[in-house]
Amino acid sequence: MQDRIDTFSLREVLAHAPALIAVTRGPAHELAYVNQAYRDVFGPRRLGVPARDILPELADHGLLPLMDQVYRTGRGRTVRARRVDHHGTAYPGMPESERQHGYFTFVCTPVCADGTPGDAAVRGRAGVRGVLVFAVDVTDQVQATDRLRESERRHRQAAVTLQRSLLPQQLEHPDDLRVSARYLPGGADAAVGGDWYDVITLGAGRTALVIGDVMGRGVRAAAVMGQLRTAVRAYARLDLPPHEVLQLLDGLAMEIDATQIATCVYAVHDPSEGVLTYSTAGHLPPLVRDPAGDVHRLDDALGPPLGTGGSWPHTSGSLPLEPGSTVVFYTDGLVERRGEDIDRGIDDLAAALDGAAGPPDAVRDRLIEHMRLPVEHDDDVALLVLHLPRHEGRAATLFRTASLDLLGGNEVAARARAFTSGVLASWQVGEELRESGVLAVSEFVANALTHGAAPMRLRLRRTDRRLIVEVSDADDHVPRHRRASADDENGRGVAIVASIASSWGSRLTATGKTVWCEFLL
Repeated sequence: MQDRIDTFSLREVLAHAPALIAVTRGPAHELAYVNQAYRDVFGPRRLGVPARDILPELADHGLLPLMDQVYRTGRGRTVRARRVDHHGTAYPGMPESERQHGYFTFVCTPVCADGTPGDAAVRGRAGVRGVLVFAVDVTDQVQATDRLRESERRHRQAAVTLQRSLLPQQLEHPDDLRVSARYLPGGADAAVGGDWYDVITLGAGRTALVIGDVMGRGVRAAAVMGQLRTAVRAYARLDLPPHEVLQLLDGLAMEIDATQIATCVYAVHDPSEGVLTYSTAGHLPPLVRDPAGDVHRLDDALGPPLGTGGSWPHTSGSLPLEPGSTVVFYTDGLVERRGEDIDRGIDDLAAALDGAAGPPDAVRDRLIEHMRLPVEHDDDVALLVLHLPRHEGRAATLFRTASLDLLGGNEVAARARAFTSGVLASWQVGEELRESGVLAVSEFVANALTHGAAPMRLRLRRTDRRLIVEVSDADDHVPRHRRASADDENGRGVAIVASIASSWGSRLTATGKTVWCEFLL
């Protein structure tokens, strides 16, 4: 028995197609056919009338000029994902949220002389009789893409928020320095980096400045960065030399994640000595512009990156920092470009620093503007700028320093008290604070005479916000704050100073130790 094959006309097939289909004929695009799916979306249409008069939706979506091109050239054209309001759901003034709409991709293809649609270019433009408009509903794909983009946006926002929360929410502002910083996340994805910076006041006017970069990207790099930054702040309180802080960080980085490598610069500014001491762990060298305007790199205290096991010890370098100097710390995202030598980027940044003037905020913005970061730069940028201002006019009377070498026997303490009283009176310090300063000097000098070693030195510093007392000696045993027993003859001096001063501390130096305290003005 022979199988029966049912046949259908093309019109019957197109009528039941889920896609929106319209067929026009001639250069005026006279409507020859629309299927039911097209009517459901755009409403009923009259045949035999030019499409320009009865198919406004084609004009609204820019399809009529496209159909003209298809008819003239015989080549198909496509318009992707255009929003379409469904027929009958919209009325004048209807809120956008209430409109029923979808997204369609429109394909316009020529109908050839033999009545079949397709690319007629090979058969010549004369073979084109009309245009078939074919619209496919891509609403689900568009909405899925929008949801994916929104999810990526939220993911990135969360990652950037995490990164920013791990950075200082507000920079500490030392008495003697002006500082400014900027962090710029790189790329458009959620893979934030591990760049960070910090400014840490150490007491006695000293300030630690830190910048670092954890290699790689993503939340893991940001989390490692947060742990290293917290550790830096803890180690900074020990008031160790910069290279010792980096050695401690190196061991910690190995414990946190042996697969993560980080770079870092740790520097300490001491206004009493007028010196910037620094150490570098695999990081790009800071740039310094001296008061004369010359710019050079601090590249003489280089060591291996953190997390490499400490096979090569870190070292510290020092630089006299004169008033009017500017120092720039930065990460590689600011100077590194694909296909270019990184030294060229550093030289470019140095040239920008040479021409940048004004306060640190202005210098910071000028450097970022000059480096012309790509619109979609894929590496984070951290930038820290410090400036040591010149004190002139009234400020020069607020920032003062005086020192006394403590030589002799038992009369040293009396001479130190008299010196302190006279200096503080000349600085117009109030009587109550002057008495507290003299008492602190008396206790520190007595402690140095009992437990320290010559040479000894007293130094007084005043800033616009505090009075600082320092006593140095050649012994490396630092005092401890402890509770003395009733029958103890010693151990009360530090407790007395701690009770009257706003803060106190001690640090080891190359020749012994320094004990200090601060009083807020």
